[in-house]
Amino acid sequence: MHGLSRLGNGNSNGRINLSSPSPPSSPRIRHSRGKSLAGGVYKQGLGERLVFLLFSIVFRRKGVLLLAPLLYIAGMLLFMGSFGFTVLDLGHGVEIVYRRGGPPGSVYRSPKVFKRLWPLMEADVNGTSHNVLMEVWKPRVKSIWKPCISTNVSAAGSNSNGYFIIEANGGLNQQRLSICDAVAVAGLLNATLVIPIFHLNSVWRDSSKFGDIFDEDFFIYALSKNVNVVKELPKDILERYNYNISSIVNLRLKAWSSPAYYLQKVLPQLLRLGAVRVAPFSNRLAHAVPAHIQGLRCLANFEALRFAEPIRLLAEKMVNRMVTKSVQSGGKYVSVHLRFEMDMVAFSCCEYDFGKAEKLEMDMARERGWKGKFRRRGRVIRPGANRIDGKCPLTPLEVGMMLRGMSFNNSTLVYVAAGNIYKADKYMAPLRQMFPLLQTKDTLATPEELAPFKGHSSRLAALDYTVCLHSEVFVSTQGGNFPHFLIGHRRYLYKGHAETIKPDKRKLVQLLDKPSIRYLIS
Repeated sequence: MHGLSRLGNGNSNGRINLSSPSPPSSPRIRHSRGKSLAGGVYKQGLGERLVFLLFSIVFRRKGVLLLAPLLYIAGMLLFMGSFGFTVLDLGHGVEIVYRRGGPPGSVYRSPKVFKRLWPLMEADVNGTSHNVLMEVWKPRVKSIWKPCISTNVSAAGSNSNGYFIIEANGGLNQQRLSICDAVAVAGLLNATLVIPIFHLNSVWRDSSKFGDIFDEDFFIYALSKNVNVVKELPKDILERYNYNISSIVNLRLKAWSSPAYYLQKVLPQLLRLGAVRVAPFSNRLAHAVPAHIQGLRCLANFEALRFAEPIRLLAEKMVNRMVTKSVQSGGKYVSVHLRFEMDMVAFSCCEYDFGKAEKLEMDMARERGWKGKFRRRGRVIRPGANRIDGKCPLTPLEVGMMLRGMSFNNSTLVYVAAGNIYKADKYMAPLRQMFPLLQTKDTLATPEELAPFKGHSSRLAALDYTVCLHSEVFVSTQGGNFPHFLIGHRRYLYKGHAETIKPDKRKLVQLLDKPSIRYLIS
């Protein structure tokens, strides 16, 4: 998006410079070692001469292997001292490395920046009456858009080679990915696809079946000319395996398998056994496949996978309510996919309030979700490095400041798609302050309307997905399956032109850490 920026970076023109290269992924930025130069001649100190003498003796005596551990420890101590690091030992070989002061962007200082800039935002009277949604991304001549579903998509064969059964795991969009790949593989093998089984995930804890989320009958109908799909195995196949699907051979396939691999390894088994099973079926098909196979993926994702009627009806109501509420901007609204749930914050190993309570809470969350993974011996956690490298989830405050800096004013209707936000009362308050018309599924739908979906994270995510799909602008803040599928779906739905904001977090954390940053009043 190339709109007027209200967040100045200290330059004379007051615009955000997005053309500068991203900072290096490593936080080890070179600093001066304190050496003094006088008249271009450097005088070597006593300590350095002793170190040089020690190295000379070691290498001359060829005893470097004996002293290597000692030299390594000494070097690490010198490195930590010279570059201003603090090391916190958590025990069991796990360390957290902090940088005292730190380079720009390594510390979360956005609340201080917001506190200084908020009076200017609040006083921006012209900005209140001017809404960038009314004029940004004006229609322009574009090249001819070619959809991924072409006329050469594989047609269903007359005689099936057998039944293909898969288990899809993960959340809504991880399951969607598995389904699309399964359709493509079934077409490749000329197999009959059995409606996918949804595996109960320990993280998502959603017991929903395929028919609870997607319209089964429509799925079968939409694919009928290309892939044979059935709701369940026929009686003769079930009898062969004593009516126990678990008795059917479960093929262990390598990740990102090529079409040739399926034809060489899976097809013979399918022909011999009449039915094969792959559980779990996640990331089991390569990205690069022939066009007619990729077309099956697209057909499944953009045409066949329609949400079940209860989800579809409520989602349509929510979209209509968003359009009605955004009258001032011609029925246009902004959607934001916000990944600031506790598990995401914990997994990122980033810090926000720097308190002991937060550290303890995040340690407990990491242990619950990923037992022992973050306590492995030798593991070093670097919160500052993660933030500089763009790996920290953006807070609601940072998303709000970015949008206000891009000239989205406080009359902009914003829909936030998210799970349970970490410390929502604290972190959502400034975003609501900047965008008082902000909506979520909990404010847009009534408690009675949401009651059938409570406790089912995938169904709730389907509501978020639909509202974001029909927004004028979609903002992705963290990556993952949800934005990846949504961006592609919006591009397909709007014939190649869908407005999306994907911030460069490496640049953004530096920008929000500049003392000279200012807000330009219209």
